[in-house]
Amino acid sequence: MRFRRGRIGNGMAELAGARPDVLAAAPGARARFVALGGVLLSTGGLAAVSAAFAVHMALGVWWPFALLVGLGWGAVVVNLDRMLLVGMAHDSSLKRNLVMAVPRVGLALVLGIVVATPLTLQVFHKEIDAEIVVMQAEAADAHRTSLEQDERFAHLPELEERIAVSESIVASGGVADTGLAVVRAEVTAKQAVLDQAVEVSRALEAKAQCELDGTCGTGEAGTGTAYVEARAAADAQAAVVDTARSELDAAVDAASAAESRSASLAASSLETDRAELTRLTAELDRLQGAFDAQNEGSGGILLRLEALDRLGDKNATLAAAQFMLSLLFMCVEVLPVLMKLLLNFSPPSAYDKLAALRDTGDVEIEELAQESRKTVAIAKEELLVLAEKERVDRQKEAILARRRAALAEVAARTQAPQQTPAAPAQVEEPSRAMWDTGPIRELARNAALRTVRTVRRRPEDRVPV
Repeated sequence: MRFRRGRIGNGMAELAGARPDVLAAAPGARARFVALGGVLLSTGGLAAVSAAFAVHMALGVWWPFALLVGLGWGAVVVNLDRMLLVGMAHDSSLKRNLVMAVPRVGLALVLGIVVATPLTLQVFHKEIDAEIVVMQAEAADAHRTSLEQDERFAHLPELEERIAVSESIVASGGVADTGLAVVRAEVTAKQAVLDQAVEVSRALEAKAQCELDGTCGTGEAGTGTAYVEARAAADAQAAVVDTARSELDAAVDAASAAESRSASLAASSLETDRAELTRLTAELDRLQGAFDAQNEGSGGILLRLEALDRLGDKNATLAAAQFMLSLLFMCVEVLPVLMKLLLNFSPPSAYDKLAALRDTGDVEIEELAQESRKTVAIAKEELLVLAEKERVDRQKEAILARRRAALAEVAARTQAPQQTPAAPAQVEEPSRAMWDTGPIRELARNAALRTVRTVRRRPEDRVPV
């Protein structure tokens, strides 16, 4: 168990950017790097949960798939935070630390905002859902109003009113038609004339009767002159009444005919208006239904953010809670970079010093290796030049020896009778081949091999001078 905890701690330290070779020489820094690794994992876990909520809210995907996407995003955030930490080496200069920290803190702040937004939406999801219902109802009403004001449906209220009037005209047999007011006024006028004529006729009839009875007028009963005159006036007025009655009957007949025509026209136009009303109403309902379906399914991140802003405008307490919660999530995301920045402002630790020494030693060892390779190359070239010179000198000596031998042979043939037998010539050492450079090449090869073996040693086995 202890071994497993040690391996986990080492892995978290390496995740925070610790170098295993330096950490082995400075174990006191292990706790600091393990803590930084834990902070990185915390930010990665927070980012994974945030991405899972965001994918589920925006796309409505299955939760296991959303969790997989969230884990991938968490790994990306951990990698980015690790890159920000590793790139901030310890430096005692305030100016250089600020120059390195400003872009890194800015990037971490952007990541924090991205991570904090879905989490904040999830925390206030109940209030947001209630506000979304209100917003969807308002959007549906606004869309209905815009459709009613559309030129395609602008005459729909007029059409409905015309259908209602036609239905009332048909139901009343044309009596409810307001367009027949003139005809009805003519009937009313004729009726008034008839009523007046009838009233006058009744008065004249009464006067003639009372003249006949002697109860009025002259007071003499019988068919006298007064009676004859009263009777003539009553008969003349009866003719006027008959004429007024006939005119009234004609006006009533004309009004009835007009009402019949109005009812038939209303009945004929009623079917057309009803068909047009049915078509426009169906089209209006179709457009409204399509919008309602889209409106009810538009509960994405954008609508939720708008709902949260509206809630913040209405409720100051909720706005303050939203701000503090977002700030908390952003601080958690920025925390690794801030911790690394604060550690850079502190005095260099043993780990920092050893890391700097290792880096300097590696540079010096590499410089020595480069110098050694350069020296070996120069030595090889010099040995090759010496070997070539030796080969050329041997060729020259061989040529001169052959020439001297030829001259000696010619001189011996010329003075042969005068000289005594010569001593046996010494056997010359057989000459080497032109390409044989002798022991010099072998010495050069051995020296090169020794130099190469020295250069190939591992940097940690060598001690810098």
